[in-house]
Parts: sequence; structure tokens; C-alpha cells
Amino acid sequence: MLIHFSKRPLAGLMLACLGLGATAAHADDTMKSDFSDMSTSKYLFGDWGGTRSRLADEGVTFDLGYGSELAHNYSGGDREITRYTDQWKLGTAFDLQKLWGWNGAKFTIVVTDRNGRNIGADANIGNNQLIQEVYGRGQTWHLTIFALEQKFLDDRLTLKLGRLPVGEDVNQFSCDFQNLTFCGAQPGNIVGDYWVNWPTSQWAAVVKYATTENTWVQIAGYQVNPKYVDDSYASHNGLVPGFPSGTTGALIPLEFGWKPTVNGLPGSYRAGVWYNTSKGNDLYLDVNHQPIALTGNTALQHDGRKGAWITFSQQVTGTAGGEGATVFLNITSADHATSPTNNQFALGMEYKGIFGRPNDFIGAAFGGSYASGYAAKNQRLINELTGSDTIVNRGYERVSEVFYSWSPIPSIALRPNLQYIQDPGGSSQRNNAFVLGLKTSVAF
Repeated sequence: MLIHFSKRPLAGLMLACLGLGATAAHADDTMKSDFSDMSTSKYLFGDWGGTRSRLADEGVTFDLGYGSELAHNYSGGDREITRYTDQWKLGTAFDLQKLWGWNGAKFTIVVTDRNGRNIGADANIGNNQLIQEVYGRGQTWHLTIFALEQKFLDDRLTLKLGRLPVGEDVNQFSCDFQNLTFCGAQPGNIVGDYWVNWPTSQWAAVVKYATTENTWVQIAGYQVNPKYVDDSYASHNGLVPGFPSGTTGALIPLEFGWKPTVNGLPGSYRAGVWYNTSKGNDLYLDVNHQPIALTGNTALQHDGRKGAWITFSQQVTGTAGGEGATVFLNITSADHATSPTNNQFALGMEYKGIFGRPNDFIGAAFGGSYASGYAAKNQRLINELTGSDTIVNRGYERVSEVFYSWSPIPSIALRPNLQYIQDPGGSSQRNNAFVLGLKTSVAF
């Protein structure tokens, strides 16, 4: 499947692609009326002359957006450079109850396209967590969501089947910051070889049960296949909802959630565990429980891989869901024997409505990712045996980020940020990095 952008105005192109049957003249008239509402609409192109609202009433909604991340490295690595990466998002949801009378059913499809360069790699910073979180998983098109959702028992039980990223449902977390340490479902940041977050999807089933109005439990199963995280495979098959060979097992996360109201202000609390039924290679020992570096034998195989997480977010000042401060804490731990990065924490705050501007907000966060002592032990032994001076990653990569999010109109956010990466990759042998970034988002 190939998608090309023509030189026509983007609004007219979208109307044509969505099959709305609008003529060029009608599209121009529509845009004239919609642009007058840009100061209040959450969409850059407004309501398409009422067409968007009409389609939503009939059961068809759209999620169309663009995001970019610019970064300039002032220190760290071996060069001072600037890099840019971006992502297009084209999504449609079909309310099958409104369309076909299929009670409690919805079908969603989202495709994404990523482009650009990774400043961490190009500047040889040696960082563990991406400085531009929107980079990665192959700079190409992806079938990100292709799933049917069905509700039962007065909407208390939800079943999802199809192609899904893990963090779409399990361990959900916002992605307001530009550094990956503070973005999305945290386990995917440290065991991303099998916990696969946006934009990559795999076949999955998710079952969620609302135990009360504000609490839930959910369990899921995700296909584990190395091809899904192979950039070459993605470049050729990223849009294909196929069943690639080479499946090694299943990722099974279990999550408990609670959304309380504290002093009238909303919060979100999640805790969970996971188990990957795929075998995992030991980072240090071989099949005979001797150091791999000494013997060169096959690594010891573990029957599975596991971990746990907690995610807390709580508004602490202001009005519920509006102006005020929200604080968060994320902690994730994976098994140390098979995970080169086995722990990550992140804590921070955001303040919405700063300077009396309802759509502007600021954020500040600090976090760290821990490089496994087992992997470090193996590398030290290799260095001793071969005389190599390869850097040993052992300890925390510590990251700080602050940003200001400015929305000149509700559909656009410009988010300049400053990042400081101490001990990139978990090694004091590397220079600390100071990065100036700009994260931009547009909702069409």
C-alpha cells in the first residue's frame, strides 16, 4: 500500500481521500468558513462545513494529525548537530452500532508514517532513551491499529481483537515530553524487543473489566515476533496485517487500575505485572553456567521474561480537568538476567493554564534508566580478554527535561524544551549532553 501526498491544498486532499464527494469549489468554500473558527476549533480545518459533525453523528470519526521533533545537540557525543524527525497519523473509527445496529461494537484503523533522523545516533551521544521519542521502529508506514472493540454487560466488559500496540491499552501514559524516558508505556522503553509500543502493532487480544465505576482489571495477550521490531521488515510489510512466521511466544500483561477523585481532583493509578513466554538469553552465563565471554558457548536460556510497573498521576491544584498542577511517578522493573536495561523511573509535573492561557502548559521531569550489571560484567570480561576499550554501561542514565507548550490556536502546539542527559547509556565515560528541542503537533 503506497500513499502519496499531492501538491493540492492539504484540506482539499483530505476531503477527497475521505470520499466526501466535495468539489474543489465546495472545499474552498468550506475552508473559508472553517478558517474563521480556527481560534476555537480543536481541528485546524474546523468542521469541514459541518461534514465532520454529520459523519460523527452517523458513526464515523477521524483522528488526523502531524507531529515533529527538532533537536540540537550542544554538548555530548562527538559533534554539534541538528536533527528533525516527524510522524503523520491517519485514523478512522467506525461506531458499528450507529452504522449497522451492532450494539456496543467499534472498529478502528490507524496508519502512521515516520520520517527523519535520530540525533542520538548521528551525534554519537550514546544515550539509551531516545532524545526524540517520535523516532524509531523504522522510518516508514505502519499499520498501528486495526482492531474490533466489543462491549458486554452494560459496557462493563470490553474485548478488543486485532492489531494493537501494547501501550494503547495497557500501562497507558501521556507523551507530552520529547525524551522517551517520560513518554508512553514505560516497559516498552526498557524491554522494547518484545513490549512493542506505538507505532508498531502485533496481533493481540485485550479483556478489560470495570470492577466499579472507577476501578478496573485487564489482561491481554500480544504476539511476540522479532519481525515486528525489525526495521527492514517494517519497511516492506509495515502496512500489511499479515501473520509473519517466527513467533516465539506471547506477552501477557495483567493490570489493575483506579481513577479516584482526591479533593475533587482526578487521578489515575495503575499497577501491573507481565510475563513473556518466549525464551530469553542470559546476559552473562552460557548453557553450562560459565561466563559466555570465556567459553563462547550458547547463552543460557531462561524459560520466560517478566517484570512489573506502577504508574501514578494526580492533579493536585486548580479545577478538575482544567487549570492546575498534575504530578506523576512511573517505576518499571524487568528481570535482570535477560534485560540489558532493567529499571526505569520518571517523576515530574505539569501545570495547565499558565498565564491564564487555557491551552498552554509547562512541564518538568527527571528520570533514569539503569544499565544491567550482568551485561556490564560480561563486557568487562570481554575487555580484559581482548584488550578492548569498549565502554562499559553500568548504572543510571539520568535525564532532565523542561518545556513550555504554547498553543496559538487550539489545534496547534509548539513545545520548546531543554534536555540534559547525564552519563548517557549509563556510563560516566561519555560526555553529558545538553539538547535544545522543539516538539510540534497539529490536529487536522
